[in-house]
Amino acid sequence: MKTLLFILILATAAIAEEHYINLCADELSELEIEVSTAGPGTIKNYLELPGEVRPNDNKLAHIVPRYSGIVTDVLVNIGDNVSKGQTLAVLESDATLAPFNVKTLISGTVIDKHVTLGEAASRDRFIFVIADLSTVWIDLTVYQQDLTSIHTNQSVHVFVGHNLVQDDGVISYITPVVDQHSRTATARLTLPNSNNSWRPGMFVTAKVLIGESEVAIAAALSSIHNIDGHPHIFIKTDKGFLATEVTTGLQNDEMVEIISGLSAGDQYVSNGGFTLKAELQKEAFGDGHNH
Repeated sequence: MKTLLFILILATAAIAEEHYINLCADELSELEIEVSTAGPGTIKNYLELPGEVRPNDNKLAHIVPRYSGIVTDVLVNIGDNVSKGQTLAVLESDATLAPFNVKTLISGTVIDKHVTLGEAASRDRFIFVIADLSTVWIDLTVYQQDLTSIHTNQSVHVFVGHNLVQDDGVISYITPVVDQHSRTATARLTLPNSNNSWRPGMFVTAKVLIGESEVAIAAALSSIHNIDGHPHIFIKTDKGFLATEVTTGLQNDEMVEIISGLSAGDQYVSNGGFTLKAELQKEAFGDGHNH
């Protein structure tokens, strides 16, 4: 146990010393190490909210037969695309026993159907729902404690999964009341959907921009590495890459403010620094070598 502790102390001391790691351009490319130049930047503050894709209610039609009657023909199914004026079903009127067509007044997609051959249909309930899905609504759930941070015209980045589907929009509407049961409000944005990537019923995540700060030095969050319990950045020098302790400030999931340890104009490893950290740790145990 004492031997292991001694080794760890030696490793920590070695890392604390200045150890330069030299890599040529080919090695940087092979290891996918990216170097950036430090400078001023903007740290954006986001609020992450859950949401759901919904049909645009302004482009939604609930089709009800003009007269009550018996269904003699059904011409479309859920998922079919239909055009304005197209016949969806044929009914025989209860009053006149004459057939009449049930048509759609909008173009779109059949997203719901409540009619079968031989069934009695009436004006009391709709038998088809047609949605124009060229645009969709994204309804976001806003928790009570976050209501003061959300307002119309805010920029929003919406995505599904690991950005499998993503787009940007702005909040156009916020419900004026809070739901009695969930204690949440709804913030809504409308997104274009020409390629049908957004499907009603999808659960989404939204990052709402609620503020931003200009900072003197901003660096990629991926450049920060924990070494000996402190944040470090690998800075490129004439002698090689040097792990330098930094003091951080504001941050989001992409950028971080550097208060000290990195200056404007410094070249630093913005991505791939974990390879340099592994090399540094090997050298600390005496197993590594300078390139």
